[in-house]
Amino acid sequence: MLLSIVVSVYNEEQALASFYQATSRILSTLAWEYELLFVDDGSQDGSAHILERLARSDEQVKVISLSRNFGHEAAMIAGLDHCRGDGVICMDADLQHPPECIPDIVDLLEQGYQVINMVRTKNEDAGLVKNITSLAFYRLINRISDVHFEPNASDFFALDRRVVQVMRTSYREKVRFLRGYVQNVGFKKTTLPYAARPRVAGKSKYSLKKLFIFSVNTILCFSNVPLKLGIYVGMFSAFLGLGVMVYTLFTRDGAPSGYATIVVLLCFMFAMLFMVVGIIGEYIAILFTELKDRPVYLVAGTKNLEQGEKKET
Repeated sequence: MLLSIVVSVYNEEQALASFYQATSRILSTLAWEYELLFVDDGSQDGSAHILERLARSDEQVKVISLSRNFGHEAAMIAGLDHCRGDGVICMDADLQHPPECIPDIVDLLEQGYQVINMVRTKNEDAGLVKNITSLAFYRLINRISDVHFEPNASDFFALDRRVVQVMRTSYREKVRFLRGYVQNVGFKKTTLPYAARPRVAGKSKYSLKKLFIFSVNTILCFSNVPLKLGIYVGMFSAFLGLGVMVYTLFTRDGAPSGYATIVVLLCFMFAMLFMVVGIIGEYIAILFTELKDRPVYLVAGTKNLEQGEKKET
């Protein structure tokens, strides 16, 4: 049996050596054969040179270099497309995803589980704001989506070969939420808790702005409720207009000129209108991105990959 470890790398030169040593030590204790598949997502630091050195010294280290930075999820998809394992574990290179969890994951794969979601019990690097916004996001998406998302699930997960093949062929959206696909794909699945450790080096690549954009795209991909917002806003505005009319009729004797009421009502109506138009625009933007059908990623080069494994998509 072969175990593939897919690792997304973007400007992680300070963490790569520690990650390789810690992960290799754990993998060497397993009965499974393994490959360490690093996907360099257009790093601007010395990550590429470190990965090249690791690949020269260890044939079990395989490297895919993307032509530019396509994003964390695109890098993981590239890894899923090129891995050969009977079981595949996706994780980050900063050691927040503990390699010590790998034996437990392998045990679950041997028990026949096909999807293993790793769920954070705590995150020492996340501040109060990030924890609160993460909790609010999962509560919101679970209310408006038909798919149930495991709160605090992360991009640390494991799949068997059959599910990986499904991900390769059936989940190729350009605007995507990979951990959502993993939870949506079905099959025999389970969860495994873990405590996220502090980053061994560097800093998070997800700013609050990126997290906000990521959250909006996720909601738009997994829910049609925002499109129905116009109906609810229209009904609310109708009741509001009825209320203003009743108020005007019953206070017409001592009523003011009504200028402020008209201005407030117009501002409210136009605000609601532009919000609904903006939501529709976001959906149209996603449709436009999908219709262009540009590659999820482009491969610039590989190390230790067999010729038949090289591909772009």
